[in-house]
Amino acid sequence: MTRRVRRPGHRCAHGCDGTFVTPYQVPQLFVRVTLQRFARAVSSARQRGHRGVRGVVDPAWLRAFCPVRCHDGIVYLPTRPVLMAGGVAALAAAGGGLAVLATLTLVGWITAPHVGLGGGLAGALRSAGLLWLVAHHVEVTVRGVGKVGLLPIGLVLLPAALIERAGRWMTHEGHVTSLPEVAPAAVSIALPYALFTGAVAVASGTPVATPSLWQAATMGFLIALLASGFGAARGLAPWRKLVGRVPPRPRSLILGTLAALALLTVCGAILGAMSLIVHIDAYKQAVAALNPGFIGSVLLLLASLCYLPNSVIWSIAYMLGPGFSFGIGTAVSPSGSALGALPAFPMLAALPVGPKAAFPAWLGFFVLVMPYVAGALAGLMTVRIAPTPTLEAAPLWGLVAGSLTAVVIGFGAKFAGGPLGAGRLASVGPAGGEVGLVAVLEVGVTAALVAGAANWLIIRHHIRRINAQQALQAKELVNIPVSGPQARLTGPLGARGSGPLPALIVDETDDAGGHRIHVNPWADEQE
Repeated sequence: MTRRVRRPGHRCAHGCDGTFVTPYQVPQLFVRVTLQRFARAVSSARQRGHRGVRGVVDPAWLRAFCPVRCHDGIVYLPTRPVLMAGGVAALAAAGGGLAVLATLTLVGWITAPHVGLGGGLAGALRSAGLLWLVAHHVEVTVRGVGKVGLLPIGLVLLPAALIERAGRWMTHEGHVTSLPEVAPAAVSIALPYALFTGAVAVASGTPVATPSLWQAATMGFLIALLASGFGAARGLAPWRKLVGRVPPRPRSLILGTLAALALLTVCGAILGAMSLIVHIDAYKQAVAALNPGFIGSVLLLLASLCYLPNSVIWSIAYMLGPGFSFGIGTAVSPSGSALGALPAFPMLAALPVGPKAAFPAWLGFFVLVMPYVAGALAGLMTVRIAPTPTLEAAPLWGLVAGSLTAVVIGFGAKFAGGPLGAGRLASVGPAGGEVGLVAVLEVGVTAALVAGAANWLIIRHHIRRINAQQALQAKELVNIPVSGPQARLTGPLGARGSGPLPALIVDETDDAGGHRIHVNPWADEQE
């Protein structure tokens, strides 16, 4: 909640006619008013020095220091401290996600036999707590089976979406008014959320199934930190304005990495869909063998959708070359597959079977070349957004963008797999380290080569344009008749006319921001 107060006759730092300060905000307001006065003095001094007049501080710039949000003289102020607001937001997000999954669990408990859900309603609620922890990618140890870590990544979207809304609520409540305040607000949500996740892990444990306590606290904190920070930043301004505030070099790396990941994700989804279409008969047989009924079919469809991101990451590992495994001693790669008995899950029917390649040679070429295309896209976007006049720096930045893409792919491969017990299925999914290393060699090296070549072409184009402008200026100066003492300045000075430099080029060697003071050490000797 926020308090809305109108107080005519008073003005805040950026011109509103009303303000209200809660008691806990008095020290904070005192510090920020001091900063505003200092900023006003600095701005006035600068404008007097450059223009000789007394300047006025930009209200839009001062608004970043103001703890209030004003509109038409109405001031909106948070009515609770940021830690308390973060705790309320965290509990609301956690309770909402737990309620959704508890509803689904109760539906399954009512329509299906009660075997596996414990004793009565209490067992069903414990199963809902376990499912909520699985949504945070927490491994569960089952007695007599072992660890179960092949968890659906798509289910993580539910708590992440709720926490993102909680972070946006923190911004709307006035606790986040600028980008530096995003991190404290995210931490204020992540800490109580991690405590709540740990409490659910302790309460949901049974002698049959025990969730990992340290994973519950760690994953709860990380998911809440990232999702709430994302939401708080998103609540400040549209993405286009937020991206515009990022410096060119980090922005080029971020957008280049996202472009490569987006291309690989689309190609992985298409590859998985094609494989499922090819094996559609086996999929229908697997569904018919389960005979789930109407409610069971709906739950099975939801489970398949939750495992859809896992299948996309497996497809990306397949395109990169290492592929994945489904049990000890098995392998699925572009050169062929060696699989054993598979669990009765319909989506597994899309796995290619046989020692030969699953696709024709011409189609396999396009499958294997896509990581290189993604690397080329990352390198091209990196130097297209922020080219550099230092030719040897461009391949380095391309390699950084490709390596960031490989790191994301490696972590995704790590979380997309996991054990299914302590037996033959103890190793399921792609190997994260191997997939990440191959991605560096394919995506990263390609991005470095393309970035170097593209940056050279961009610089060459700008140099030709500048030379053409210099020639045009020199020709115009030669045609202008000049008499008197200034006639001797038309030749050499006109030839040295320079065109405008491209504004997007980032000088990697300029560590002083373009402001340098050159001192002549022989000045005294010359005098």
